[in-house]
Amino acid sequence: MNVLDTHTHVISPDPDRYPLDPIGGHQSEWSRARPVDADGLLRAMDAAGIDQAVVVQASTVYGHDNRYVADTVRAHRDRLVGVYSVDALAADAVERIAYWRDQGLSGFRLFTTGSTMPGQADWLGHADSYPAWAYAEAHGIPVCLQMTMDGIPALRSLLERFPRAVVLLDHCARPQLSDGVPYAAAAPLFALAAYPGVHLKLTNRTLAAAAEGGSTPADFLRAIVAAFGAGRIAWGSNFPAAAGSLAELAATARSALGALSTDDQAAIFRGTAARLYPFATREASA
Repeated sequence: MNVLDTHTHVISPDPDRYPLDPIGGHQSEWSRARPVDADGLLRAMDAAGIDQAVVVQASTVYGHDNRYVADTVRAHRDRLVGVYSVDALAADAVERIAYWRDQGLSGFRLFTTGSTMPGQADWLGHADSYPAWAYAEAHGIPVCLQMTMDGIPALRSLLERFPRAVVLLDHCARPQLSDGVPYAAAAPLFALAAYPGVHLKLTNRTLAAAAEGGSTPADFLRAIVAAFGAGRIAWGSNFPAAAGSLAELAATARSALGALSTDDQAAIFRGTAARLYPFATREASA
């Protein structure tokens, strides 16, 4: 099965050309310890049997300066598409979204939590972000949300205001899964299935959380597919932020998703991502 990875990052070896400007004020530890540049990502994809990938802006390295993602995607359009970061509260947010679209990037990311900014930021859902959301809704731009479960009330408010918005929740919004079936602690996440624009990015971080306590990855996968449908779930490795080689991360995901039907696996590993992002047609993928 040809695989599309929806969550990878690249770090340039040239800090003079691409200076650090991390959200949260300090660079993430993973990007210091195991940086991977564009060429390294492509080699890792080949070794892992991954056909194409989404390069997501490394917000904890470059903030909203998306030039390295844009340059990487421009040089490898047959393999990669890109997601950029924006400040949704900025007065020029819509102009910045349009600019990065013109640079060939295909979706934007709102970073409201992470290793350099723990906790859930309170600006998600602020009225100043409405123009950015309205533009994304009008132009069919998928919005990646790096958020926690604490952000779900704000997201619900946004979805009521912008019902046609397409949203991907990075790491499935980092749910608590250790209580196991029926996943009462994650009930607010499952309730988001009522909003047709909500999609889940099933990363290896989520699969690890699903293996804790009374949960198993197979139980969680069956539950989340029953709620959302496989057509609204897409796999992402989180490489290299996640420890391990991309081949190891892909093997872990293939093993975990083996509990699902072949059709559901195909949707999560490829079909959902291909619908959301404009991947180039490749003979090897036909």
